[in-house]
Amino acid sequence: MTIKLIAIGKTDNKALIGLIEDYTKRLSHYTRFEFEIIPDIKNVKHLSESQQKEKEGELILAKTQKADVLILLDENGKQYTSIEFSKYLQKHMNSGIKTLIFVIGGPYGFSNPVYQRANGKLGLSKMTFSHQMVRLFFIEQLYRGFTILKNEPYHHR
Repeated sequence: MTIKLIAIGKTDNKALIGLIEDYTKRLSHYTRFEFEIIPDIKNVKHLSESQQKEKEGELILAKTQKADVLILLDENGKQYTSIEFSKYLQKHMNSGIKTLIFVIGGPYGFSNPVYQRANGKLGLSKMTFSHQMVRLFFIEQLYRGFTILKNEPYHHR
């Protein structure tokens, strides 16, 4: 199974980029992982929130195939402990799907067509984090989930 993370907009913070690259490399020992960035929409000052979400939504949906399982990282999504999340990953791996896609939306969230296409929503916290930080937190949790599944000492129970 391939796990893909799609995010809107690039990260400029070199420290965050370094940490994301570190966890991405660590994750490669457990699964095929792809991190894809959709460039920021140009001329957003001329677009309403709704128009921006629609344009981002079209770009997100263009990155998916019909058979992909699409999970939105959403503030209203189901929240898990790290151990529960590792079981969630295992369940998807056992299901035989080829590609599991997680998406971090733009600043205004997702368009209705993206919500309609999604197979689920996942919440990382009730707190609000920057879209830049969420990338690192999510990739670290993926790594942690795999170390839990392999009974490795990274996650101390």
